[in-house]
Amino acid sequence: MSRIKMFLKEMEETAVTTRKMLERIPNDKFDWQPHPKSMTVKRLATHIAELPSWVPMALTTDELDFADNPYQQENVNTTEELLAYFERSLQDGRSHLIEKYEEVLDKDWTLRNGKQVYSVEPKADVIRMSLNQIVHHRAQLGVYLRLMDIPIPGSYGPSADEM
Repeated sequence: MSRIKMFLKEMEETAVTTRKMLERIPNDKFDWQPHPKSMTVKRLATHIAELPSWVPMALTTDELDFADNPYQQENVNTTEELLAYFERSLQDGRSHLIEKYEEVLDKDWTLRNGKQVYSVEPKADVIRMSLNQIVHHRAQLGVYLRLMDIPIPGSYGPSADEM
């Protein structure tokens, strides 16, 4: 199996559980946060929803420089808008996981802020990181939901709420 096909398979599998987590967020909880240093539900969930769009960025560019491209998070205010944004990001990521990009996976991609370089990694590693970040932040969201007494879905089997 090519790496592109492997990434596509993983993206599709990850999307199923991610969608279930995002759809559980009540509209009136977007501003909730467990601690002042923690992200709000809105910021965390929107970040999860945008992560599939890192795949085309990694495949079609050689870097992201925050000095030239300040981070602007999508403004979503309802669970419906959040899910629609996730589906757009997912479709964008999915549409770029095609065989023609297999040849660029070993080329370097840089994350920087002006002269400060955060990382230089092969594009394949950036894709892997973005998929891992979905799972990582989805787990954070699961903790947020649990703290708000919202039942969470299982990720790799049933959750305590589904037993």
